[in-house]
Amino acid sequence: MKKTLIYLLGFIFAPAFVSCLSDEEKLWNDYKDWRAANDNWLDEQIQTGKYQEFVPQWNQDLNVRMRWLNDRSKTEGNLTPIYTSSVAVKYKGWLYDGTPFDSSYLATDSIVTMTQSGLIPGWVIALEQMKVGDKVELLVPYESGYGSSSLGKILPYSVLRFEIELRDIPAYEIKP
Repeated sequence: MKKTLIYLLGFIFAPAFVSCLSDEEKLWNDYKDWRAANDNWLDEQIQTGKYQEFVPQWNQDLNVRMRWLNDRSKTEGNLTPIYTSSVAVKYKGWLYDGTPFDSSYLATDSIVTMTQSGLIPGWVIALEQMKVGDKVELLVPYESGYGSSSLGKILPYSVLRFEIELRDIPAYEIKP
């Protein structure tokens, strides 16, 4: 009788404990397999040794991996954007599994101008390393991307892969 009562109470109160999980914890649990697949893919890419890691001074918890697709010696003296810059870029974006989610090539002239302060942290980190004329492959861990948010085809905790070409910095500002 005592065991039955304990089981009955456990059965009654178990849902209460589960419902105590925050929305963030529920989301974390719901996307467990997706996160693992993304993390495994990113680890595989890092192990290739093709990518250089960049951690910004302004937030040591963030990072990206980059590899240049151009000869950097040819862009050495060119301008680098600062945080308040508008940048003219060509880009393509994919999820870890190759699913495309965005591209400037869908636009008429394929060059899009964006304000750097409105971009995901991963792009800001990358653009700080680039000079006009550089073309990179960029790997953005979810912490430096959309985090636990989703946007269109981008699910929570998604690692993002981009190909970015910095074409211009219209109205370049001089650093103070």
